[in-house]
Amino acid sequence: MLARGRKIILAALLAGMVYNIYSDSAAARADFTQEISAGSAVVMYEDGNCVFEKNADERRLIASTTKLMTALVAIELSEPDQPIEVPAQCCGIEGSSMYLTPGQILTADELIAGLLLCSGNDAAEALAVSLCGGEAAFVERMNEKAAALGLRDTAFSNPHGLDDEGHYSTARDLARLMLRCMENERFRRLCALPSLRVGDQYYVNHNKLLSLCDGCLGGKTGYTRPAGRCLVSCCERDHTRFVCVTLGAPDDWNDHMRLYDEAFANWSNALTVSTEERYRIPVAGGTADFAEAAPERELRIFLPRGEEPDLVRELPRFTYAPVREGDCAGRIVVLRGGESVGEVRLIYLRGVPRRGEETG
Repeated sequence: MLARGRKIILAALLAGMVYNIYSDSAAARADFTQEISAGSAVVMYEDGNCVFEKNADERRLIASTTKLMTALVAIELSEPDQPIEVPAQCCGIEGSSMYLTPGQILTADELIAGLLLCSGNDAAEALAVSLCGGEAAFVERMNEKAAALGLRDTAFSNPHGLDDEGHYSTARDLARLMLRCMENERFRRLCALPSLRVGDQYYVNHNKLLSLCDGCLGGKTGYTRPAGRCLVSCCERDHTRFVCVTLGAPDDWNDHMRLYDEAFANWSNALTVSTEERYRIPVAGGTADFAEAAPERELRIFLPRGEEPDLVRELPRFTYAPVREGDCAGRIVVLRGGESVGEVRLIYLRGVPRRGEETG
């Protein structure tokens, strides 16, 4: 049910009108008071809108935050308990490591966990070679996935994030990538592990926000000297979820905690249009007097705390039979300051044949 007191505007439309619907809500931003150390940063709500950004579209080196995409592709190409034998050429990769040995056998999820927790470059190589036959083929899959997700300012040249001219992303693209990663149950479980034991080796999660930041669900650290400190994280409080990205941030832990505190203090998941809502539309010439319609999907809108949006329910005064199940009946539009910040189609739940015709 929608919060009491919200304005409800009913607009009568001609029966049978077809709507050009879009699902993205308009971006809204807060004037954050916190100073941060990051060269680039973004705080993104779970629907993809940003509440804070700083040079969010600037292409930069991203170090081991690369491994978010490596993990996502590896998850899609493997089963959790799939055994993987570590190829000799994947051992001894420079930088952070799981200290794998040639011929060692681990499960896919053990390697992915090592990738995320201790940022193992050797784990990244082992997954790439074992799942795609070589690094080049795996990197191609990473770039295909980036294109499929609409990450237009992202390109990968390796699975681990060691610096390369053709290897870059932006704070905004990494936030979008993290949102997609957090939709995956395996990823959520693995990136939230505080530690992992594999044989005689014990690995600790490098992401200090898991213990420092209230509600932190996971994330990925990264560092090289040219890239600086890079950090991607996700945090949830009171059923509201944000992703934060900082690139080139000397004080990244504090940057994230300050940005989250401000985001949660000033913004909330303030409105939900439920799929349980029902609307009865009169039908002329049908086997039933009314056709029932409901929102096609749940619509959730985030807003500044205390702000009341306007709701526009656009419905026909009546419609003519036949009515077909799944056809558009109208729409609900959410207005903020007179501008649309989200909308959802209303669809007919059941068909209504013309009087005298067979159902179907």
